[in-house]
Amino acid sequence: MIYVVVCILSLLVGSGVSGYICYGKGRETFRKEAELDFNSAQNEAKRVLEDAMREAESKKKGALVEAKDEIHKLRSDAEKEIKDRRNEISRQERRIQQKEETLDKKNDNIERKEEVLNDKIKSAEEKLNEAETIKKSQMDVLEKISEFTKEQAKEYIINMLENELIHEKSVKVMAYEQQIKDECEEKARNYISLAIAKCAAEQVSESAVSVVTLPNDEMKGRIIGREGRNIRTLETLTGVDLIIDDTPEAITLSCFDQVRREVARIALEKLIADGRIHPTRIEEMVDKARREVEHKIKQEGERAILETNVHGINHELVKLIGRLRFRTSYRQNVLNHSIEVAQLSGILASELGVDANLARRAGLLHDIGKALTAEIEGSHVQIGVDVCRKYKENPEVIHAIEAHHNDVEPRTVIACIVQAADAISAARPAARSENYESYIKRLQKLEEICSSYEGVEKCYAIQAGRE
Repeated sequence: MIYVVVCILSLLVGSGVSGYICYGKGRETFRKEAELDFNSAQNEAKRVLEDAMREAESKKKGALVEAKDEIHKLRSDAEKEIKDRRNEISRQERRIQQKEETLDKKNDNIERKEEVLNDKIKSAEEKLNEAETIKKSQMDVLEKISEFTKEQAKEYIINMLENELIHEKSVKVMAYEQQIKDECEEKARNYISLAIAKCAAEQVSESAVSVVTLPNDEMKGRIIGREGRNIRTLETLTGVDLIIDDTPEAITLSCFDQVRREVARIALEKLIADGRIHPTRIEEMVDKARREVEHKIKQEGERAILETNVHGINHELVKLIGRLRFRTSYRQNVLNHSIEVAQLSGILASELGVDANLARRAGLLHDIGKALTAEIEGSHVQIGVDVCRKYKENPEVIHAIEAHHNDVEPRTVIACIVQAADAISAARPAARSENYESYIKRLQKLEEICSSYEGVEKCYAIQAGRE
């Protein structure tokens, strides 16, 4: 590179000098000076070129020295790495050789053990063959002595064991069944006792008549009215029979529909308190009494829901529940009976680990059909099922209603619990009172059964069932 620069400088200097000689004034005059300058320039260029050559040679030698040093260093590093690798390979070869020696030793041990094992197997096979021979000879002797072949003996033993096992199994099954039955009866008695102990129940007190107290006997005449108009109006509007007899200061209201009887009682008490008794006033008081009874029905339904802790019942069903307050079954109030069944169902369900809320709901609604038996034809069970389906009650509750008198087979635990609670509530002492006519008929049937046997001349039913 320096050599090229020197050449270019030489050319530039030469060109300048030539131009100067060619175009300068007094070319002839200064020719010699130019020649001298040219020679001087050539000498200078030559010197510069020589310096450049010497410098280039010096750098070349330095580069060669550095290259040699780098090559020497790389060679040393490579030789060191090769040496390290050779050492590592030597170590691995030694380890491999040691492992091979160990494997050879293990292989020798295995071969020796295989030889010992083969000897033992051979000895065992010989002993087994000998045992089979002895066994066969003994079996032949046994068959000859017992007069049974092997298959016959096997079948005989199996049959004998099978009969013994069947007998033992039957005995154990019967014992387990009896044990389970006893445990179930004991638990049932405990659960029922606990449920009855937790449930406070009322005795029968319902009747088919109501008595209204009068301030004086003169009020009887005012209630009857001129030509009996007042009493006829009251009886027509309420559907209740007013019995006015010699009982002092009292009028008896007779009707099997307790709602009507309650309307008549409230209306009559309002008329007595008001003092104005005539057909128009009677109509007004009867309307007020009906509204009061409807309000009371709603309150009774809400009270029953609150007492049983049942929520989310349709408001129409709440009204029907309240109407049960004015229904009786064998003189047992149906609403009180339903509340009692709901409470018993909840207690039994809690003891059995079943949903107590659902059990109370089913118990409260199980006799809901009795609220409509006077308006709709059919059994109270079917009416209750239809009403609950109409208001989209829980299917388990509907099934419990349908099954509580065994109209259908109970399929759920809730249905069985409601059945039991219904039976407990109805069958406890003083819960219900059947009429005298039914009692007499049942006694007569019992006497007829006894009299139907030959040789029986006369019989008397002294005690029957709960009477």
